[in-house]
Amino acid sequence: MAVTHTDLAPRRRTTDLSGKTGVFFMVLTILFGLFVFILCLIAESTRSEVTWISTSNNKEKEVKYECVYNGSGKVPLICAACTFVGLAFAMVTEHTYILIAVSKTPPSALVTVDPHSDPANSLTWKVGFFFVTTWICFAVGEILLLIGLSVESGHLKNWSKPKSSCLIIREGLFSAAGVFALTTVFLAAGLYLTAMGVQRIWKELENVR
Repeated sequence: MAVTHTDLAPRRRTTDLSGKTGVFFMVLTILFGLFVFILCLIAESTRSEVTWISTSNNKEKEVKYECVYNGSGKVPLICAACTFVGLAFAMVTEHTYILIAVSKTPPSALVTVDPHSDPANSLTWKVGFFFVTTWICFAVGEILLLIGLSVESGHLKNWSKPKSSCLIIREGLFSAAGVFALTTVFLAAGLYLTAMGVQRIWKELENVR
């Protein structure tokens, strides 16, 4: 059997997505998603609320209403901050590992798989769907958390002092952020599984060759 230049050329080492490291990162991402979801529920249950009190002026005989916060907002602020950082860490970690694994895949893998075949088209659509929806859910969740952070941090001082106007978060904002965060990690897991399927198909074709 003749030995070609391709056989003698050094092969690029690949990162196996189905290995222990890949499974570890996927499980870690899901655990982070559950953790930030619980933190969002805690932030929702402890979010700042407002009580309106009436104050009267004897001279002008005028009744005014002022608002008072029920707390400083430290607990929901800390929970929202931890959620914001934790979700970003899980997202960056999972996608970084996938990008490293894809970048170490030989360029011949893109040529080996027929782009016009049904499995290739299906995988392409799945990868695009999971990638786009993951980043959309991640962006929406982070924006909601930023809104919660900005509002809760606005009355850390003098929160018990009556004011003419008080800014609070609408009910369900932190819960919605938690749902988007949980959806993000599951979509990221779907992207990981799809990328693992692409790598598995390429390995099967390489074994056939």
